[in-house]
Amino acid sequence: MQDTSTRVLDHIVHLTPPGTVQQALDSFKSLGFKVLKGGTHADGLTSNALVVLADGAYLELIAFTHAASWYHPGSDERRRREAHCWATKQPGWIDFAFLGNGSRTTRISDIINARGKLDGSGTVYRSEVEGGRIRPDGVELKWLISSPAEESVLPFFCGDLTPRELRVPLQPASNAVHPCTAAGVAHVHVLAEDRFIRHLSQQFTSVIGERPVLSSSQSFKWNLQTSSMASSKRSCELILSVPVSEEERAFVGGQEHGLYEVGFWVKEAQQPESVLTPYGRITWVNANRRGAVANERIQRSSIE
Repeated sequence: MQDTSTRVLDHIVHLTPPGTVQQALDSFKSLGFKVLKGGTHADGLTSNALVVLADGAYLELIAFTHAASWYHPGSDERRRREAHCWATKQPGWIDFAFLGNGSRTTRISDIINARGKLDGSGTVYRSEVEGGRIRPDGVELKWLISSPAEESVLPFFCGDLTPRELRVPLQPASNAVHPCTAAGVAHVHVLAEDRFIRHLSQQFTSVIGERPVLSSSQSFKWNLQTSSMASSKRSCELILSVPVSEEERAFVGGQEHGLYEVGFWVKEAQQPESVLTPYGRITWVNANRRGAVANERIQRSSIE
């Protein structure tokens, strides 16, 4: 169990309104990403498109096929649609996944639950359930999902039952070449109200299996891995902090905590440095600013 890594960033989920996968595809193309068509999930409720990055992580641009009201009241489809874990999420960055091990015996949920009990964080993950989707070319993909037992900003885990390269098409290499020069994920930034920050930091530590590398009373940072990090030669960080700007406070105001921003390593400076998707915030991070975003925030929080 102890040899199973639980800090490998697998993908980040971006939601748009029902029936808008093509619009999301066009939107991310306009931001300088190469976007690949994904397919329809096994439950038939959602479909997606993908942005594959050279570090092995990817973006899932997802949308429900229909609004809940499209399904007949009382039908199984309506109940499944309304019970979906993302049914009430607002468009934008809604979730992120770490890479699971695809094992029904050495289970990710058991590993994290044991940590949560040992360190007293109360972190609990549900037992693994099977999921999948059909690619446009007809190839069937299958995986195991491990999710937090309660609604949370903690990541879920996706462990492949079919080869990961079928789910994450890094070949040909041109799939991960983007006009915006994005080479990988620099950071995933979670915001939380002050009253949640300490408990969430303990829970993230239980999930990741390592203590934060930098911390203050209002900000924490962990080092993550990606599946192709060695070849990309770029770091990846998880940042958890309280809001410090008006924009951040407005984001947290209605939801207590959430995935606020994703940073991307770029080979060439992009202007402006931050853009909207239009539903979620993106920051372009040039190599010479390695670690600057997290370090500046932690230093500022320490002073405040």
